[in-house]
Amino acid sequence: MTNIKFLKLAFKYPFLPSCKRALLLFIKTLFFSITFIRFKIISKSKNKRFNVLWRDRYLQLDDRSTTTAFDAHYIYHPAWAARIIAEIAPPYHVDISSSLNFSTMLSAFIPTRFYDYRPAILTLNNLFCGSEDMTRLSFDDNSISSLSCMHVIEHIGLGRYGDYLDPEGDIKAVNELKRVLAPKGHLFVVFPVTGVPRIEFNAHRVYSYAQIIDFFKEFELKDFSLIQDTPEGGQFFPQAKKEQVDLQYYGCGCFWFQKK
Repeated sequence: MTNIKFLKLAFKYPFLPSCKRALLLFIKTLFFSITFIRFKIISKSKNKRFNVLWRDRYLQLDDRSTTTAFDAHYIYHPAWAARIIAEIAPPYHVDISSSLNFSTMLSAFIPTRFYDYRPAILTLNNLFCGSEDMTRLSFDDNSISSLSCMHVIEHIGLGRYGDYLDPEGDIKAVNELKRVLAPKGHLFVVFPVTGVPRIEFNAHRVYSYAQIIDFFKEFELKDFSLIQDTPEGGQFFPQAKKEQVDLQYYGCGCFWFQKK
């Protein structure tokens, strides 16, 4: 049965998706049980280092794939930013609320300061972690030469992370980033992008290309790259065009701005 036919039936018979999931789970669990028995038999004859006990089972049922799956948005955009920052080689880098993996990796070769509304409690050399409210940053004007805030601004003011409700929270955050960035400083911002902007409350906002450019109209756009929104997982397009954004429902726009 094709996916389209199944979806049509699912609307007519709402219980079908649950039945399909339950059947798939049963088949996977049955296959796991058979595999467990086979492995136990093989272990008895060839390898006596471990006891293979049913009570110690830890089912992993979704990892049998021909390729390694990944979230294209969250793999490509930190890789994009890290490559540029490595080339610029600032004395230190400040990140506000982006993926923690990004800051921890970046700190291996550049002193990094990571701030979040909900601070991360971790200890690594070359990495400082602190707390900041994006709408009221404590940094001085024109004080940071290398700054990132990636896949963050779209959430601010929607209450998802315990922050207060504010329809203009994203604009306040943008203005704070612009305020603290030093002249000639580099800013890396990442947003969900689409042809027609919308709010998916309380998860995030999705912006048009024109909205982002208008946020930072007084800055120079050094690079725009796009992570495509496709069922296949999303292709990475360096030096992308606005017209590509217009075709997206939930793409990932990577913007490198420099303050004039």
